[in-house]
Amino acid sequence: MMYSFEKKFEDLPKVLPLFPLKKVLLLPRAKLPLNLFENRYLHMFDHALSNGRTIGIVQPNETIVSKGGSKNPKLYSIGCAGYITAFSQTNDNRYEIILKGLCRFKIGTELSISRGFRKAEVKWNSFKNDYDVERLSNKKKRTEFMQILKSFLSKISISADWQAIEVSSDEDVVNSIAMGCPFDQNEKQALLEAKNIDERIDILLSLMKMTINENKSLVSGSAPS
Repeated sequence: MMYSFEKKFEDLPKVLPLFPLKKVLLLPRAKLPLNLFENRYLHMFDHALSNGRTIGIVQPNETIVSKGGSKNPKLYSIGCAGYITAFSQTNDNRYEIILKGLCRFKIGTELSISRGFRKAEVKWNSFKNDYDVERLSNKKKRTEFMQILKSFLSKISISADWQAIEVSSDEDVVNSIAMGCPFDQNEKQALLEAKNIDERIDILLSLMKMTINENKSLVSGSAPS
């Protein structure tokens, strides 16, 4: 039997170690580099290596956080699983890892905390379509997106490799912008939970236009007397 690096939907685990990260988004087939240094997440990584090499990236969902933060905050119910494709151990006791997005999941029952990290039973059935490569249904939407994206990145002073963007697939462009741009926690979650790439690009366009219009309002506002 020929070895395959691709993980099938049927092979997804029933239990995932959870890695809560605020304002961090992972989407199917996208890659996410991470640094692990907290003791509990070093243990989480070792556990993942021995149990399918899969980690669940999920955002904390707390509008009010006590001083010093909460060690085990409430979580959004939807996250995305990442498969460990590469890692290295540093001289200062960190792991540098790369996750490849597999499939979104819904958290079911959280299990007992072990070695400081959280685990949960998860459900995948609502996101089986995550295994299908997506393309925009309206090609004109990509043209509009590129125009707005240039203005948006200029406003927030971020440079981009436009040649690379132009030759990238619809999915790669939309998902990389969704993951990389500095949107807030709720906005990141909305992008994660979008039903498909068409809905995700509409959310992105709305967020980018909002930022551009806010900046225009500041520029055109009357100067203080």
